[in-house]
Amino acid sequence: MKILSIPFAFALLAVFVAAPVAAQPATETLDRIVAVVDEDVVLQSELDSQVNSVTTQYASNPAQLPPRDVLERQLLSRLIMQKLQIARAASSGVKVSDADVDQAMSQIAGQNRMDVGQLRTAIEGQGIDFNRFREDVAQQVVVQRLRQGIAQSRVQVSDAEIDSLIRNGKLNAGQIHLGYILVGLPDGATPEQVDEAHAKATEAKQQIDGGMDFTAAAIRYSNAENALQGGDLGWRDRNELPPPLVEAADGLAEGGVSAPIRGPNGFHLIKLIGKREGGGEQLVTEYKARHILTKINELNSDEKAHAKIEALRARIVGGEDFAAVAREGSDDDTTAALGGDLGWFAVDAYGQGVAEAVRALSPGETSPPFRTNVGWHIIKLDEVRNTDKSGDMAREEARNILFQRKAEDEYESFLRQMRSEAYVEVRLPGGETPEPAATP
Repeated sequence: MKILSIPFAFALLAVFVAAPVAAQPATETLDRIVAVVDEDVVLQSELDSQVNSVTTQYASNPAQLPPRDVLERQLLSRLIMQKLQIARAASSGVKVSDADVDQAMSQIAGQNRMDVGQLRTAIEGQGIDFNRFREDVAQQVVVQRLRQGIAQSRVQVSDAEIDSLIRNGKLNAGQIHLGYILVGLPDGATPEQVDEAHAKATEAKQQIDGGMDFTAAAIRYSNAENALQGGDLGWRDRNELPPPLVEAADGLAEGGVSAPIRGPNGFHLIKLIGKREGGGEQLVTEYKARHILTKINELNSDEKAHAKIEALRARIVGGEDFAAVAREGSDDDTTAALGGDLGWFAVDAYGQGVAEAVRALSPGETSPPFRTNVGWHIIKLDEVRNTDKSGDMAREEARNILFQRKAEDEYESFLRQMRSEAYVEVRLPGGETPEPAATP
């Protein structure tokens, strides 16, 4: 089941790494509390660090940023929600290991076309403490795990829902690349708040029509989580997005921007950046094969397992039936009685070792011995076929789409409930921070 992709979770961090960040001044200043969040606090130094990072990223075009007080409130809102989520994750028993953080760091490095060593050099070269950066990444992983846990515990997708989505022709093939602006509304918004939000969305559209770059407008007007990334949603499957946004995108030419669209959480503006077509047959290459395994364990060393598989292969090459040798000599309890029969399978069904072996074979051939984490194997390829899996893939796609939509709705509801139940005291001029906005 596909849940929430980690690359999106680290999008901000990836941009943060790619842009040079000014080193903090050497003079020590007296810190102060800018927000109280339940039993935690947000310090001025934390907020200043976030503001400095963003303003440095846009140093070449500062006009794209909103006024500093607006930017501070946006970033403070993000910090407040981050602290609430981290606290909830801790109370729910969510933990991440060093290996999890290492994997995330590798992913961030890859997004920036670096290895981890180069990433560290780049971070430290910008005056950033690498250990603090790693701690920030760890918090991102914790939040991602929290999101996944909420989705898995609250979201269910029935076969009837899948059937309905497919039967009604609402499973749209292809992808779209959108820019996105959300002028958010709180729960239970008053008519005055609705009018104010609509006026703000209309002003954003007028500014864009008058020549303002959409990215600049997103930074200035949007309440969405990706506002500071210029509202770029990247490429998304059409079915992952709310239907009203897809319908609006279908009415736009590339580069076009919609009028304000009313949604349950505010007014939306979208820009169609690009489209990719999809659909048609989904041909999958499948393999029918038999295998023999000699396990490596405390009673059977690597050398003994290797010698045994070589001896079994020699018997097969010498003319003995593969199935008979598998029944006698294979250590795979699942397939030995079946003569090693694996049935029909997709190339990646049994891991990289098996995939590489079957790709190198023609029907009737037996592979040389190869090693995996469980032992030594040989494979005999019987047949290869291309199968149209469009029906199966459509159902799986529909399941993932419905799950993703529900998961985002549930997490948005969870965030709002958590925010409403929390004690938050904001000590910045301008009063309370806005409620967290949903990301489509």
